[in-house]
Amino acid sequence: MCEKKKFYITTAIAYTSRKPHIGNAYDIVLADMIARYKKMMGFDVFFMTGSDEHGQKIEEYAKAAGITPKEYVDNISNEIKAVWNSLNTDYDKFIRTTDTDHEKAVQAIFNKLYEQGDIYKGHYEGKYCVPCESFFTASQLVDGKCPDCGREVIDSKEEAYFLKLSKYQDKLLEYYEQNPDFIKPESRKNEMINNFLKPGLSDLCVSRSSFKWGIPVTFDQKHVVYVWLDALSNYITGIGYNPEGSTEQFEALWPADLHVIGKDIVRFHTIYWPIILMALGLPLPKQVLGHPWVLVGEDKMSKSKGNVIYADELAKRFGIDAVRYYLLSEIPFAQDGTITYESFISKFNADLANTLGNLVNRSIAMTNKYFGGKVCFGEATEDCDRELLSTVSSTISDYHKYMDLYRNADACEAIMNLAKRCNKYIDETTPWTLAKDEAMLPRLSTVLYNLLECIRILSVLLSPIMPDSCNSIKQQLGCEENSLSFGAVTEYSVGEAAPLFARIDTAKVLEEIAAEQEAAKKAETAENVTTMAQIAIDDFCKVELKAAKIIACEPVPKAKKLLKLTLDDGSGANRTVASGIAKWYKPEELLGHTVVLVANLKPAVLCGVESNGMILAADCAEDDVRVLFIDGIPEGSKIR
Repeated sequence: MCEKKKFYITTAIAYTSRKPHIGNAYDIVLADMIARYKKMMGFDVFFMTGSDEHGQKIEEYAKAAGITPKEYVDNISNEIKAVWNSLNTDYDKFIRTTDTDHEKAVQAIFNKLYEQGDIYKGHYEGKYCVPCESFFTASQLVDGKCPDCGREVIDSKEEAYFLKLSKYQDKLLEYYEQNPDFIKPESRKNEMINNFLKPGLSDLCVSRSSFKWGIPVTFDQKHVVYVWLDALSNYITGIGYNPEGSTEQFEALWPADLHVIGKDIVRFHTIYWPIILMALGLPLPKQVLGHPWVLVGEDKMSKSKGNVIYADELAKRFGIDAVRYYLLSEIPFAQDGTITYESFISKFNADLANTLGNLVNRSIAMTNKYFGGKVCFGEATEDCDRELLSTVSSTISDYHKYMDLYRNADACEAIMNLAKRCNKYIDETTPWTLAKDEAMLPRLSTVLYNLLECIRILSVLLSPIMPDSCNSIKQQLGCEENSLSFGAVTEYSVGEAAPLFARIDTAKVLEEIAAEQEAAKKAETAENVTTMAQIAIDDFCKVELKAAKIIACEPVPKAKKLLKLTLDDGSGANRTVASGIAKWYKPEELLGHTVVLVANLKPAVLCGVESNGMILAADCAEDDVRVLFIDGIPEGSKIR
């Protein structure tokens, strides 16, 4: 008996800072589709996902919540699992970086690399992004901000251990050359070579001493293992790797066949991770797929922007398979995809309700109506029959080509084109007309058989994408056959027709969503008001409020929300403030007015403008902001 070929696939482990949104969920849905497809093709698949639970940001969030970091990550990790499960993802293992075996293995990895001279002790001084948990040089910043997330960075200086990346740079470039498919899409590889490898790698900080929430370095308790060495190692520790002795599972599964990750962490997975493995003397992953982002309209999802869509909530409203289908059919291979409620409903109605759902429903209904639910194989005798079968053949070929390349959107398009061809076949053959002539009943039986066999094949093709709906189709067909050969089933005895996807009333649902969002916003505002922490008078006295007159005002180029204000605060030196009020005020409407200035706010660079302070404004109503004018108060007056 031939042994199955293994396929080990992983997702990036989700960071336990907040509940994952629909963009985060694309990772797990894409990987789940690939895993299901590989199983369908006869592979012995092991699929691992998990949660990344250490770091400074977690420590800060836990402190703000008044709980321990472990309590905080326990809560968020459970939320991540709940979201993944709500999308019907069939993973084999969920690893947490707080798992005891992972922590012990990471400590052993750190020790091994230190003892062999690949890790050394030094000092780090530079720019640090807390949300990304990443260090940058000044030249790597974009407009003085983090090049990855665009947020403010802080100056950081501390003792740290470093991994010698430069030692392995040439070896990594050689691996790229010898394994041209290591990074997909191709553009991601070019970016790594041109932006990081050719300019030369700086050694990587792999420990921190300024916070405690991490895996302790065994021989230097002042340090914890820095997040990327900790997090990336999950791909081997989760299947039993430890330098002091690995399991049979690790020997059977490593190297990974595919890492599925977002494009924003390609650098960590295709430069840092391979070098860590080289230093450990382990084989490198066979391939890294850096998929694009899911945007809301043209923007990246952000809670601060108020544009977050959560996958589990979307699934609850529209169905699990509808969410899976949208993500897998609408996100291109190499470019960012978008989601809005409008685009989601439009896709749902066009593809799932009108094309696929309608095809299945009326084909099974006609089989029951005209033949009591039973039809048999009949010879394809007309041109439209042969054209339909030819489309089936080309669709199956295209499907395998696209799925093997992880071009899921192209695969979905090919599948849906076959469904559209089936609907056209119904229009060409007009079964309702054939049913009126008893002499044409054999022909009608052949037409319906062809449709049912096409629907069965569609259900097989779609099973990695929409597993539950495909099971429903098979139940209605009364058939469990998974062969992609047309004619594999010679006789059908179908069940009752049941709608797969009910068409959505777009205007009604959008109105319901808008009402729910407004209610949630009001509830959150009320909660924030009622739970606002009290402060002592000493804290309030730390804020310096002064009267300042606006003597100049202009828009900030390439920043729709900002106005650049020049203020006279009575000090004799004018002050520049960038304020996000461009939506509500024109520059000329502000000139000459006196405003309340927060004078001792730490300077910040906003879209290239150094802002030295902030002016006070009020949220008066929905989408209405008003600046607090105190005209008549002399410039520089202190406000108490």
